[in-house]
Amino acid sequence: QVQVVESGGGLVQPGGSLRLSCAASGTTSSISVMGWYRQAPGKQREFVARIISGGETNYMDSVKGRFTISRNNAKNEVSLQMNSLKPEDTAVFYCYVQTSIPNVGVYWGQGTQVIVSS
Repeated sequence: QVQVVESGGGLVQPGGSLRLSCAASGTTSSISVMGWYRQAPGKQREFVARIISGGETNYMDSVKGRFTISRNNAKNEVSLQMNSLKPEDTAVFYCYVQTSIPNVGVYWGQGTQVIVSS
């Protein structure tokens, strides 16, 4: 089992920045992917960014150039630096952790609220 805890959400003005952090604990030896999804009010949860253990990253198109995902493998932590935030970035952000064999699974955090508003 893996426990996932996010932190760092809050209220920010358009154009501002926030940094989300996520820490995984428990059976972390087989963690392969760490990343973020988000869910805006009335919308489905959508992929935001991910980072694979070797460092390869992927982003959704609307955040490319504004968000940066990074990872500390030794601490099983992942961060999402969000710059030039827009009102449409308002959502609950969820961290997820994907584990590979022999303990295959996907684990989610409880979510952290990000509100972009003036």
